[in-house]
Amino acid sequence: MQIVGYRTETAERAPALVLASDGTVEREVLTPGTTLSFSLGDRWCAGAVDGDDHYACDRPGAPYCDRHTSRWPCARCTGDCDLPLANCREEHAVYLAAFAPDVFKVGVTKSRRLETRLREQGADRAAHVHTVSDGRIARQLEAEYAEEIPDRVRVPTKIAGLGGSVDEDAWTDLLTEFDVLETFSFDYGLDLDARPVPETLLSGTVRGVQGRVLVLERGGTTYAVDLRALVGHGVSREATDRRLQSSLGSFS
Repeated sequence: MQIVGYRTETAERAPALVLASDGTVEREVLTPGTTLSFSLGDRWCAGAVDGDDHYACDRPGAPYCDRHTSRWPCARCTGDCDLPLANCREEHAVYLAAFAPDVFKVGVTKSRRLETRLREQGADRAAHVHTVSDGRIARQLEAEYAEEIPDRVRVPTKIAGLGGSVDEDAWTDLLTEFDVLETFSFDYGLDLDARPVPETLLSGTVRGVQGRVLVLERGGTTYAVDLRALVGHGVSREATDRRLQSSLGSFS
């Protein structure tokens, strides 16, 4: 059995891992209280998933080899384009996202996916600051704001702030520079009293999922797992027996 993908939480669906065996896909739902007992093995290309079918690949690249790596053409677009995709012509939103305690980013998404996109990223707070007619205008605004506000936040930075609170003064100061259309506040139900230890494992009790970060409790310690770091691993249904780092201590 191999981990071949994951689903982040949305308002309509629970987060889950996608596993495959002999060409068939199954989903391991990651709801709080779920007990996971998997041991991670070797890692190789996760292949491709189409609905409930999996097309395996034995190439060594992980999580995906060059043949199965999809490259989103808009990832680094700054609006200097001719709207090459149908999606480019949809209404877009420009947003600001906050990650505890004081990490902020600017981003864009199709307006109909705004809240979903914020949950996918694991934002603690967010503000919708522009609605524009197409993706080109949105990317141009994003590129302009990105000269002062980052347009991406790395997962280790997000993990470092899990369970913390957003700096209200810093967030308020940032928003004063914009005409805010709507604000969002998200609670992922983690209820942490200690900083999670970054780890790559899949054994323990699910505390919750924030964006693509799975929080597990095992042996009295909470662990933060980047779901993408699991993709490609072969797994067996047995708890890991390797030694793990213990908790780093409570919040100050």
